[in-house]
Amino acid sequence: MNKHQLKPYQTAQIHYFHHTAATHGRYPESSRKIINLSQANKTKQRIQSWPGYQSTPMHSLDTFAAAAELGKIWYKDESGRFNLGSFKALGGAYAIEQLLMRELSKRHNKNISYTELRHGEHQQFCSALTVTTATDGNHGRSVAWGAQRYGCRCIIYIHAGVSVGREQMLKKYAAEVVRVAGNYDDSVHAAAQAAMDHGWFVVSDTSYPGYTDVPRDVMSGYTVMCAEIIDQLGQTPAPTHVFIQGGVGGLAAAVIGYFWAYYQQARPRFIIVEPTLADCLYQTAKAGRPITVEGDLNTMMAGLACGEISLLAWEILQQGADDFVTIDDATIPHCMRLLHAHDIEAGESAVPGLASALISALQPATREALGLSSDSVVLVFGTEGATDPKIYQQIIAD
Repeated sequence: MNKHQLKPYQTAQIHYFHHTAATHGRYPESSRKIINLSQANKTKQRIQSWPGYQSTPMHSLDTFAAAAELGKIWYKDESGRFNLGSFKALGGAYAIEQLLMRELSKRHNKNISYTELRHGEHQQFCSALTVTTATDGNHGRSVAWGAQRYGCRCIIYIHAGVSVGREQMLKKYAAEVVRVAGNYDDSVHAAAQAAMDHGWFVVSDTSYPGYTDVPRDVMSGYTVMCAEIIDQLGQTPAPTHVFIQGGVGGLAAAVIGYFWAYYQQARPRFIIVEPTLADCLYQTAKAGRPITVEGDLNTMMAGLACGEISLLAWEILQQGADDFVTIDDATIPHCMRLLHAHDIEAGESAVPGLASALISALQPATREALGLSSDSVVLVFGTEGATDPKIYQQIIAD
């Protein structure tokens, strides 16, 4: 690769906001109650015991880094995670297990272990329980997979913009799918209302007042990626910059929380990336209070088409996120094709971190604002593969 191949990014639209509220001291006690290394280690041990567990690859994108005049770009590739196609496999399924153990413990008035659950000792209880969630595709697939493993009924709510291909993938894991009008946030509200009406259990990756336990478990599942990255980096230089996708904020908070707890004052600079059309975290950071972005949120970055932040995630982001950037849909296909040419499968929501890092490095004003240089070690997360193969092939072939 040469700099000419990145020419579209030299003039691509990028909006940047430096978050002056961010701090670089020791990891705060308030955040430690949400994400901490002790719980992350327990979660890793659990997930490592699941059938089919493998650490996902870390690609060194040396030619990308050279063309962007950066020291290093690391790409954590989640396209093969548990054959579900995204990092979300770590969150929803783990939260299902935690939910079942909590509910069983309440019923039997004693702690129920994971060993009991895994060995099917409470199958009758599990089969009588219904879980539900809203999804753009990936989180719902993880919830459906987790529910299927334990025999729970699973009902998934999707919004009008979710592709037919992603809907069919949900049904592959025995989920009942309900499509509602509106955007992602409308499907979140529909799932919550249905659960209230029917006594179902919501397994959501976003939190709201009175609902934090499950989203905390989901975020804890995501920290497995971070633990793997520490092992994979070994003795190589630590990341100086982490570009991480936004959405409702759960992934970003898990990543920031883990690395801040691990590196403490030497933590990297954290840059949150969102679509211009769904920038609830960017707007919240600018306003200094939770902001809801309304409208159809019609971005090709389907996994990031969120208008309402997770309040639990914001507790970490408001102290730990250094910068917020938004990019347009036009920046996404080119990045997917560049990775495809290097034999890396990356879906539409996988590449915003990498695309924004390249754009930022190639545009002098943003490069300077973010402190990027030829010594920078940049970490990005390829959060999904071709979660809708038809759409993926259309983009790659264009």
